[in-house]
Amino acid sequence: MNDQLVKPSLEELEEDVVAMLKTIYDPEIPVNIHELGLIYDIQISPSFVVDIKMTLTAPGCPVAQSFPGEIEGKVSSVPGVAECHVELVWEPTWTKDMMSEAAQLQLGMF
Repeated sequence: MNDQLVKPSLEELEEDVVAMLKTIYDPEIPVNIHELGLIYDIQISPSFVVDIKMTLTAPGCPVAQSFPGEIEGKVSSVPGVAECHVELVWEPTWTKDMMSEAAQLQLGMF
């Protein structure tokens, strides 16, 4: 059987999507968007369509128009992803408490 035709499990695909998200950095803070806590939800359908709900550090963020498309493009490049849709949400409001401990350490917040 050709390994290229084997689809990853949804769990494996989610791990790969998260790994990709960890390579995408907020343009104003030198921490990736996953560790910053900007990713609120990742849903992957049985047809391998990825839906991501995310926020930005501030509603007036200058990349609000372009950043979701950039993320969609990068996540769509993950092997096994059929397509990706990113929805910007503003509830709950992002706070520094949503950052991972690693991100807080990196930014000297402890």
